[in-house]
Amino acid sequence: MDIFDKIQDKDHEEVVFCSDKTSHLKAIIAIHNTTLGPSLGGARMWMYSSTHDALEDALRLSRGMTYKAAVAGLNLGGGKAVIIGNPNMNKTEALFRSFGRYVNGLGGRYITAEDVGTSVADMEYVRMETNYVTGIDRALGGSGDPSPVTAYGVYVGIKACLNELTGKDSLEGKKIAVQGAGSVASYLIGHLAKDGAKVYVTDIFKEKVKPLVEKYHAEFIEPEAIYDVDADVFSPCALGAILNDNTIPRLKTKIVAGGANNQLADEKVHGASLLERGILYAPDYVINAGGLINVANELEGYHRERALKQAERIYDTMKKIFSIAKEKNILPHQASSHLAEERLRAIGHLKVFHNGHGTMTQNVHKRETAPH
Repeated sequence: MDIFDKIQDKDHEEVVFCSDKTSHLKAIIAIHNTTLGPSLGGARMWMYSSTHDALEDALRLSRGMTYKAAVAGLNLGGGKAVIIGNPNMNKTEALFRSFGRYVNGLGGRYITAEDVGTSVADMEYVRMETNYVTGIDRALGGSGDPSPVTAYGVYVGIKACLNELTGKDSLEGKKIAVQGAGSVASYLIGHLAKDGAKVYVTDIFKEKVKPLVEKYHAEFIEPEAIYDVDADVFSPCALGAILNDNTIPRLKTKIVAGGANNQLADEKVHGASLLERGILYAPDYVINAGGLINVANELEGYHRERALKQAERIYDTMKKIFSIAKEKNILPHQASSHLAEERLRAIGHLKVFHNGHGTMTQNVHKRETAPH
């Protein structure tokens, strides 16, 4: 597909390719929608096999951020950045400062943050070049690592799913298979273990799993075998597109609820496949919205307790989505999209009305500055 066709296919407003020969920066910033406010989304660093794959990830992730912010009730739009490189080998101050200059050049239409492969320390380098960055150290007035709040949202979302199926949300004795052993997964496993769940965990970097096995008495599972674990909940907390033609038939669970983005390889096809197998799916951008809620709080003056309280509402949002899905006889991810699009339309029309136009016009919602 032509690059412009790919961008227009998901209705993106702007895509920026960033290249700096001196710092070896190769990055893509995708701004999907700014109806509700400036776009906000993390900067992911990953060894993509091709520029095509990097662009596809940026487009999918930024669109997901639009829907995530809308469903979470935040006044933010959807954006995402991907940096092509090995996060274990290619990080430098020069690279992140160069990236920061590109972010700054967007004038606040995109606000960045940490993501897979980047850290709070990396964002501090970015901050040397721009104010349009969140997720910086709490000592500098930021919110720090958003993972605890993301994990808490996933935790309450899992409880909402259990309540939907069984009428109870107790985790005592439940078997949870967690894919990934990064920051979000680690905090999530802590919540699950505290509530008496039996946790199975895997990661492609096996050294990350050992501390979790020792601390929470979790059981290590080989990466490819995680799909075959007989569990009450399968919780993907690593990379996306892991629910596909090959993996869904192997699942031995009644619930899929995890922190990873874009879990469905194909929303329409694989959402239906889960339903056919009697598996309840928690839409990823709803259940993992805690991280976005966390950094959004940073824009207003950060308070961790307020962020956690807002993330707790994910429980009620999940229940509302399941209710809409049953009422309209649609899939859960379609119900969450319905909820998001309803808010985007309402705010879009409000802005048209205030601008004095009779009908909504394309991109009337665009903003030029961020609330800094």
